[in-house]
Amino acid sequence: MKRKTTPPNILLIAIDSLRRDHMSCYGYDKKTSPHIDAFAEDATLFEETISAHIPTTSAYASMLTGRDCFGTEVVALRHKGGLTEKVRTLPEMLEAQGYSTLSVGFKGNPASRGFQEYVEFKSWGSWEERPLRKAELLNDVFLPKLDEMEAAEKPWFALLRHMDPHAPYLPPAPYNHLFYGGDPCEPGNKSMDPIRSFVPFRDFHLSWLPPGITDRHFVDAQYDGAIAYMDACIAVILERLRGMGALDNTIVVINGDHGETLYEHDCYYDHHGMYDPTLVVPLIIRYPKKLPAGQRVKGLNQHKDLVPTLFDLAGLKTGDPTDGRSLMSLVRGKKASFESEIYITECTWMRKHGWRTPEWKLIVALEPDFHFKPEIELYSMVEDPLELKNVARKHPDVVAYLRNRMDAYIADREKETGIRNPMVTQGAWHGSMTKDRLESSQEAYDTLRIGDAATAKRLQEESRK
Repeated sequence: MKRKTTPPNILLIAIDSLRRDHMSCYGYDKKTSPHIDAFAEDATLFEETISAHIPTTSAYASMLTGRDCFGTEVVALRHKGGLTEKVRTLPEMLEAQGYSTLSVGFKGNPASRGFQEYVEFKSWGSWEERPLRKAELLNDVFLPKLDEMEAAEKPWFALLRHMDPHAPYLPPAPYNHLFYGGDPCEPGNKSMDPIRSFVPFRDFHLSWLPPGITDRHFVDAQYDGAIAYMDACIAVILERLRGMGALDNTIVVINGDHGETLYEHDCYYDHHGMYDPTLVVPLIIRYPKKLPAGQRVKGLNQHKDLVPTLFDLAGLKTGDPTDGRSLMSLVRGKKASFESEIYITECTWMRKHGWRTPEWKLIVALEPDFHFKPEIELYSMVEDPLELKNVARKHPDVVAYLRNRMDAYIADREKETGIRNPMVTQGAWHGSMTKDRLESSQEAYDTLRIGDAATAKRLQEESRK
């Protein structure tokens, strides 16, 4: 089956909670992504893409509008209200260009506005419901729609929100044992004790982990197995496109909304915290008509750069202002990097913002967090890339310099957009409707809870209403 050649289709495979450093094409020592690795050999891979606004809702808002958080006015996971009417979303822009648009697995999120059609699949479950065949269920609802779209006389845009690396990590066999051969309940192993003692997340984690688990490396292996399982299912989609004769006429993007924290920084098996496991995401784009095969591109870029890149590759004009730039200037070597300094934000389970440069990362808490972390964190990204040693007290001059740079940037963006920084205006960001601000770490610890897997699913559904 082969239809018209222009303009190209756009397939955005947006993978929730995917760590760049757990993909073999990004240097991971386990072969977690062999099919995406092969895809990358025929595509252009970006090595330094930043998800500047953590987590899902704010990340997708930037990814689907080309705007930063001042442009989208979205910073919180549990964003109150819809996406601002001041901006159009990518599906709205593309519909105006004659595209049909489809969202798979992202209905109800404020950032998902504007698709012509939405289809859903199951992505939550408990230990008793294992395995979770998330990627197969996605394929089951998407592939028939793909056949319909490709048979029509219109270009199409589809967003696939893959959920396999997102907890619960419950991949099917053989992926659940692909990277682990030990005993998850090994006697005497104490590595899961911190997870059991962290009350806000304990019930959720224990609802989908093996009863009696003691070895945290088993959990890491399930995360890696979920990536490998999803990787195989993505290969099915790519092969279907190839068989249709549509692959080369489709801009295919593999992107993460944010990463994931496994055992680091006390943020167990979640994606809060602005540390690099969450902040740095994969981005791979294939479109052989305009992008070189096998090229790896350095240089900092952000989610806000995706929309202008897609329109550039498709040969279309958005007519909409964007805060980002086409990545083609990095691909062609006209730019070495888009930014040397990036404003980063988070409203997940903590309200924080910060300033990231190639050398330093500053994190400033706007409210006390439930991990009892200090208000100011400073990390040397050169000497301490794993961000293990907070050197804020050792380098107060660096803290002051970076904070001044960040505050000046915020003031400039407030003036340009005519709004206050949404980081300070997003009320009840933590999901509690009884108050807007948490006054102490103890209050945060006593207030914020995920609950078991069923409760977590319900909380997400309620946040989308």
